[in-house]
Amino acid sequence: MTTISIIGTGNMATAIGSRAAKHGHTVEILGRNQAKAQAAADYIGPGATVGTYGAPPTGEIVVLAVLYQGAVDAVASYGQALSGKILVDITNPFNADGTGIVTMVGNSIAQQIASVAPAGTHVIKAFNTIFRNVLAEALPLDALFAGGDAEARARFAAFVESLEMRPLDAGGLESTYALEWAAIVLMGLARNGAGWDVALSARLG
Repeated sequence: MTTISIIGTGNMATAIGSRAAKHGHTVEILGRNQAKAQAAADYIGPGATVGTYGAPPTGEIVVLAVLYQGAVDAVASYGQALSGKILVDITNPFNADGTGIVTMVGNSIAQQIASVAPAGTHVIKAFNTIFRNVLAEALPLDALFAGGDAEARARFAAFVESLEMRPLDAGGLESTYALEWAAIVLMGLARNGAGWDVALSARLG
């Protein structure tokens, strides 16, 4: 098992952290507000620790669990501390009413993050197409992801499998924009009869 670091203290941070901790990973929580970071670690329970925001993350996988508006600035503030890490962008750049996104082709949030991340950082978009409450149920799920190079995607896929989820590789960084729109499809399904316990999946073969 491995150590993952999570930048953020909200619901998705605790959902991902709890799932990782239950499957034997060590979880480091990093937040600007130490009290909120400690509360998140306490919620996750054994296997969770609180790190110092801005200090080099201990995890080889770093999950960026902040609002999309602050994602690029957060990565820029960490600078070289993220070099060599797999950096997982879970953000959704929804418009005001959640019916569209504010990014454009070639300029996804993941691509914006990659433009400011240090050399050697592997930016991957993942978990943005899974509702927090569904992720927290710890049931088998499909996890769509994209970004990074082939080796980084393979390493991330192994991590996803360790969480009892099926990794579905959608391609390189250019595919991350499509995943942002996939979250809008999920929102549409939820609003139009499927409910908020719905999840996207794919039939392979």
